[in-house]
Amino acid sequence: MIRFFSFLGRTLEEAMQGTGQTVELFGRAALQVRHCWKRRRFLLDQLYTCGIRPLPVVLVVALFTGMILALQTGIELDRFGAKDRIASIIGLGLCREMGPFMTALILTASVGSGIAAEIGTMKVSEEIDALEILSIRPESFLVMPRLVAMAIVTPLLTFVTDIVGILGGCLVSATRLRIAPEQYLKNVVESLSEVLTYGGLPKDLYTGLVKAFVFGVIIATVGSSAGLRASGGAIGVGRATRSSVIQSFVLVIVVGYYLTSFFYT
Repeated sequence: MIRFFSFLGRTLEEAMQGTGQTVELFGRAALQVRHCWKRRRFLLDQLYTCGIRPLPVVLVVALFTGMILALQTGIELDRFGAKDRIASIIGLGLCREMGPFMTALILTASVGSGIAAEIGTMKVSEEIDALEILSIRPESFLVMPRLVAMAIVTPLLTFVTDIVGILGGCLVSATRLRIAPEQYLKNVVESLSEVLTYGGLPKDLYTGLVKAFVFGVIIATVGSSAGLRASGGAIGVGRATRSSVIQSFVLVIVVGYYLTSFFYT
């Protein structure tokens, strides 16, 4: 029993220390955003790594997500004679939740893990110590470009996911449910235009993009923090990578719920 509570205490202590270090790292990196122009070459590299390389996977997942949603919901709605509502369901579902959520999961697995592994390798090989000796701050040189890049590309990829997913649903609706594509797209636009923000942007699209922005910041920060805390050689890098993916997954789900609650209640 004593060993159990001792293990539980150590686990909670390590979790709180990791949380504090991650929040502190985010604050320090956010303060370095003013130096983006000086780090523009690294920022452009990260924009390519975080935005262009995952694009094929995002397109495939978005297309089949929309097709699956259309097929499953369309079968049930057709039983009640309400299959015309499928366009509204897919449009709202993708823009509100599924678009940013699926994009965040893809980026967590592809980009977030890569950030943790790259920075973790630099940590265990003492490259970060060398940067500090040269008076180069890791949060400015390593973390800030990745943070800014993820904050930019995640909403953009989410918008692409929404569009491709809606088109995937249109394909299934036209071929399997006999819904005219023009009627489907008209219903999507009408459902998204029911509630507009002050800038004339549909609220459902706007909230999804805000979620994507927050998710991008979370993925970059958690991956960088896990990499900077890596130790113990190759095993430590693998452990840090696995930890960053798990933590990002959990945070995306939890924070997504609270953001939905904030915007819609």
